[in-house]
Amino acid sequence: MPTFLGQWGDSFDHLVHLLVAFVLALPIGWHRAREEQSAGLRTFPLVAIASCALVQIAISVFGANATVNANILQGVVTGIGFIGAGAIIRQGDWTAGHATAASIWTVGIMGAAVGYGYYDIGIILTLANLAVLMLRMRSRGG
Repeated sequence: MPTFLGQWGDSFDHLVHLLVAFVLALPIGWHRAREEQSAGLRTFPLVAIASCALVQIAISVFGANATVNANILQGVVTGIGFIGAGAIIRQGDWTAGHATAASIWTVGIMGAAVGYGYYDIGIILTLANLAVLMLRMRSRGG
């Protein structure tokens, strides 16, 4: 097949990885949107599938065990940190948004884990993230 038509051989595998990352991030985004936080239903799934996609591209281009994958992960972590930093609001001595920023970071790492095929880590990160967010909600009496 000519290369100008793209690479389609692993499309189903990529689709499965991306869908798992999306589905795992959706309840976290829904929770944040329900709590009326700045990042929510759109942000979390997008971060997860973008992280997953970047890892899937790295595996397809460089191979699953390539040293280059360490650099790809470094870029994912840096990019997610940048997005998370935008969620933190500071006014004088008061700051807010740390839980949202940490959740964005966790969802990005979850997406990367799913991208590498570590669904178990993705599920654990999703459940832990939701548990922590819901624990906070209950401790407020809400």
